[in-house]
Amino acid sequence: MLDKPIVQIKNLKKKIGSKLIIDDLSFDVRPGEVFGFLGPNGAGKTTTIRMLLGLISITEGEIFINGFSIKKDFEKAIANVGGIVENPDLYKHLTGYQNLIHYCRMYSGIKKERINEVIKIVGLDKRLNDKVKTYSLGMRQRLGLAQALLNSPSLLVLDEPTNGLDPAGIHELRAHLRNLAEKENIAVIVSSHLLAEMELMCDRVGIIQNGKLVRIENVRELVDEKKNSVVALTVEPIEKAINCLKEFNNEYDPIVKDKEIEIIENLEGVPALVSKLVAEGINIYGVRMVSQSLEDKFLEMTGGNEIA
Repeated sequence: MLDKPIVQIKNLKKKIGSKLIIDDLSFDVRPGEVFGFLGPNGAGKTTTIRMLLGLISITEGEIFINGFSIKKDFEKAIANVGGIVENPDLYKHLTGYQNLIHYCRMYSGIKKERINEVIKIVGLDKRLNDKVKTYSLGMRQRLGLAQALLNSPSLLVLDEPTNGLDPAGIHELRAHLRNLAEKENIAVIVSSHLLAEMELMCDRVGIIQNGKLVRIENVRELVDEKKNSVVALTVEPIEKAINCLKEFNNEYDPIVKDKEIEIIENLEGVPALVSKLVAEGINIYGVRMVSQSLEDKFLEMTGGNEIA
C-alpha cells in the first residue's frame, strides 16, 4: 500500500486534569486498509476515536484526514468520514429507505443514485421498505453502515461495531468491511474486543496500553508460524529432554503442558533440535507447531491484561 495515508495521527496527547490519557500516539492508515485498534481496559482507544471524530478536544499533536487538520479545518476533515459508534442511531418507526432519506438531509449533493448504490453495497435492497423495528440487529448494523457510506467517505470509523451481534451478523459485517476496503478503497478503523474477529478482519493492528502505542503489526506477520513460535514436543524421558534442551540453548525456557514440552523456536530450527534430542537418546513421539493467535500475541505483548 503505497498510497498517501487517509489518516495521519501525529504525537497525539490528551490530558484530563493532570492525568495523561493519551501519550504521544502516532500512526497512519492508508486507503484500502482495515486497521484494528486494540487495547486493554482504559488503554485509551475510545478517547483516541473521539478525538479523531472531533467529539473531544486534542491537548497536543495533530490528526489529519485527507490532509485536513481536525483542529484547524474540522469541517473539511470530517466531510470525508463516516462512522458508527457501537449501535447506529435509527428511527425505528420509519422504513430503512426513509431513514436514509432523512440522513441525506445532513449533507448536500447526495443523489438518489448514491442511496441505491449503498443499498446494494450492504445488501439491504430486499428489506429497504420495511420498518426498522422489524429488522434484526445485524440488519440495523447494515443500515447504519449504509448511512455511514452515503457521503462517499474515504475513512470509515467503527467503535465496537459487533456489540450485540450474533456470529452470523459478525460474519456479515466482516465481509462487508473487507469488501469496502478492497473494492471501494476506503480506509477503515475498527475498535473491537473480539480478537478472533479482528484477526480475520484486519490488515494491521495497533496495540495501545496506558495511552501509549505498544506496537503496530501486520496481522499475518504477527501470527506467522514461520517466525518464533511455540513448539510442542512429545518425548520420553521428559526430565532428561528438559535438561538437554537447556544445554542446547540457554535461552530455551521449557514448559511442560499435558505431557508435552513447549519451547519458543522458529520453524527452521526444529529439524536440528530434533536431531540433537535423538542423538542424546531421547525418544520423539511427536513434534508440532502451536499456532499463536492474535489473542495469544496480544496477551504476550500487554502482560496478560484483558482487552475491552
